[in-house]
Formats: sequence, structure tokens, C-alpha cells
Amino acid sequence: MAPGRADGGSIGPAGRPARAGWADLRLRVLSAIILAPVAVAVVWLGGVFWSVLIILAAAGLACEWVLLCGCRLTTAPGLAVPLAMIAVGVVAAERVAWALPILALTCAAIWAIARTTPSPDSRRPISLAAGAIYIGITCIALIWLRHDGLAGLPNILFLLLVVWASDVGAYLAGRLLGGPRLAPRISPGKTWAGAGGGLLAAVAMGYIVAMCFALSSGGVARLSWRVALVAIVLGVAAQLGDLLESAIKRRFGVKDSGRLIPGHGGLFDRLDGFLTAGPLAALLALALGPGVVLWR
Repeated sequence: MAPGRADGGSIGPAGRPARAGWADLRLRVLSAIILAPVAVAVVWLGGVFWSVLIILAAAGLACEWVLLCGCRLTTAPGLAVPLAMIAVGVVAAERVAWALPILALTCAAIWAIARTTPSPDSRRPISLAAGAIYIGITCIALIWLRHDGLAGLPNILFLLLVVWASDVGAYLAGRLLGGPRLAPRISPGKTWAGAGGGLLAAVAMGYIVAMCFALSSGGVARLSWRVALVAIVLGVAAQLGDLLESAIKRRFGVKDSGRLIPGHGGLFDRLDGFLTAGPLAALLALALGPGVVLWR
């Protein structure tokens, strides 16, 4: 029997991943059918609905991070992380300019609480604070990005759909084609074919989104190279986020970050790409200025 892979597949001859089974595909599809329409509807509504969704997601991610660190949510250090994310999200929704200073203060407070509280959780003050920064920056970025009255909706939809397409394309290409491993020491299940398939899917979805918004506004749907460039940049960022999460799970010795989403695992397993692509999209939007879509 071939040795096991991190994603449940197996390693074939010469260290190459064998084509993985499709046992988890049904659960993945069912989860997507339920969750994707809800997410798109909330993106469309925007405002408080989007802010609440991001704050809840950040709090859930924070809870998973605490457990990944081997800490408990019932202690002061463990409870401080999700509470800090809620506070940062609320501030970002009301006064985004204050959000980063509040995040810095709360992360310092988490570190101090973990250092001074007499509990086993005091062993990981830096890990707890680092997780708060990791999640908090994305929380701020996604709330700020959607709050742009003119470009918020197209930018968030472009980001979400490109990252989703990258994930799906990588999943399908990796299982259909197999081939050499992308980063065997970090995630043995990922292949170069999967990475390439993910980027192709990201570019295709980017063009679809850009063309739909161009046609809906009465403009001309042009296949600009900028669409492909931004889609590739966000797709690469999403795949790096996936690898980073794999490295984190290896560091803490776990296979999945949780069991909240059938077929995917925890929130980290589903949102890892957005944790890196989200802040990058926000930086790009900041550089372009208010009211400008990411691909122009």
C-alpha cells in the first residue's frame, strides 16, 4: 500500500502523487451548493450584512486558531483571541481608520494576557498574537474593500469568484492529472498540474466577472491583459495561502483545522486562500483609488 498523503490521497512511484480518490467530492459539492449562494447574497447586500458575516468568520477562525495552538477557549488567553477579532471587526465596520491601531493594541493585550496568566496557554503567547494579526488584517481588508460604494461589489465578487475558481481548478486538475508534487515537504498532495489548473481557472473566472460587469454597465466587454494579470496575482496569493495553512497544520500536527464544513474541514481549510488574497486585493484597491475596479 502506498504511503498516505496529507489530503487523503496516496503517493505513487518516484514520489509522485497518485490520482487521488473522489470520495470527498460529494460532500464538497453539497457544502458549496449550500454555502456559495449564501455568501454571494450577503456580498450583494453589503453593508451591515457583509460586516456581520466577516466578523463571525473572523471569530470562528480565531477559535480554530486557539485550538490549533493547543490552547483552550475557556481560559483568558484563549478567549481573548476571538473577542479581539470581534472588536476589530466592529471598529473596521464603523471607523476603518481606527481598525489597524486597535488590532495592534489587542494583539499586544493577547500577548500580555498569555504571558501573565498562570495556565498552560501561557506557553504560546507569540502564536496566539500572530494568529490574531493573521486573521485581523484580512477581516479589516474585506470589510474595507466592500464598503467602497462604487467598486465594492465588483471587487469583492471578483476576489471571491477568482479564489473559488482557483481552488476548484487546482482540485480538479490535481486529481485528474497528478504529476510532480509542488511542495512535498509542506503539502504532499499538491501538484504542479493542480497549481497550473488553478491559475487557468482563476483567469477564466476573472474574465467572466469582468465581462459581466462591463455588459451590465452598458460598456464593451474587452479582454484586457490586466484582468488576467490581477486574476493570476490573486490566484497565486490564494495558493500561497493554502500552502501556508498546510505548513501551519504540519507545525501543530493536525490534518484539518476543524470539522465545521463537511468535505472541507474547518474554516481555515475553506478560507485559507482569502487570508492572503484578501489583504493583497485591498492593497491593490488602495493603490488604484476609490471607485476603481481591481482589473482596470
